[in-house]
Amino acid sequence: MKILSPAKINLFLQVTGKRPDGFHELFSLMCCVDLFDSIFLQFGGKKIEIESSDPQIPLDQTNITHQAATLFFKALKTHDGLTIGIEKSIPVAAGLGGGSSNAASVLIGLNQHYGFPFSRDELMSLGLQLGADVPFFIFQKPALASGVGEKLEAYPGSLPYHILLLNPGIDVSTAEVYRNLNLRLTKCKKIITKPFLMPSGFDVSRHLCNDLETVTISKYPVIESLKKQLLTHGALGALMSGSGPTVFGLFSDPHKAGEAGQAIEGNLRLNAYLADIIDEAFPAVTDS
Repeated sequence: MKILSPAKINLFLQVTGKRPDGFHELFSLMCCVDLFDSIFLQFGGKKIEIESSDPQIPLDQTNITHQAATLFFKALKTHDGLTIGIEKSIPVAAGLGGGSSNAASVLIGLNQHYGFPFSRDELMSLGLQLGADVPFFIFQKPALASGVGEKLEAYPGSLPYHILLLNPGIDVSTAEVYRNLNLRLTKCKKIITKPFLMPSGFDVSRHLCNDLETVTISKYPVIESLKKQLLTHGALGALMSGSGPTVFGLFSDPHKAGEAGQAIEGNLRLNAYLADIIDEAFPAVTDS
């Protein structure tokens, strides 16, 4: 079984507070984009095994896909064997949700293979035990996320943008970014409130905001430089995704996005990816 595992971007990310358990609450507009890892599930054997040609991927029980399969089998009350193959295209530790997406893909694939024993909501509850972003990748549609990211509401508006992703090849620890965040210095709450959805919806010039940027940029100034590069080359707006370091530009025209990618890649040593927003649920399982 092959499952497509998409990246995500945050069109805005507002940190609204910190809970007693140490987790931060947020309000975010999250979108999948069509930059995919591929997850392969091979059934049989006596245990869960991980395979990947990417040296950054752990092959033991610390891998989040291993944890996803273990959690699913525990909930199903079975001890089947499984080999999980991971073919990476999404950069690791890049603010694009690759690990969470991979875990969600394993849950989606296993749920289909076993005849859908869990509803989508039940599967999302399982996913939340693995990480705050995992439920979103099971939800699969542009969504307004709140709580720690687990409260999801389908975004009703259109998002007619073409995306250029720039990744400078730096690994960023999400936990470290949140640990260093000063809530008194966040700014998104001044420009983003839920009523903005009605009637005008998301506006690049007003709502493109990420409260985590100041933390990550203070350590990696290249992020600010990449944002400026995107704007110089015609992006309607530019923002760091998640905790970074990936930066994305929003374009109205895919050709302009492609030209910008070629120009910036030619000047800087980084990875550039063209992508579109996935605006509705897609057939994640492509082969079985």
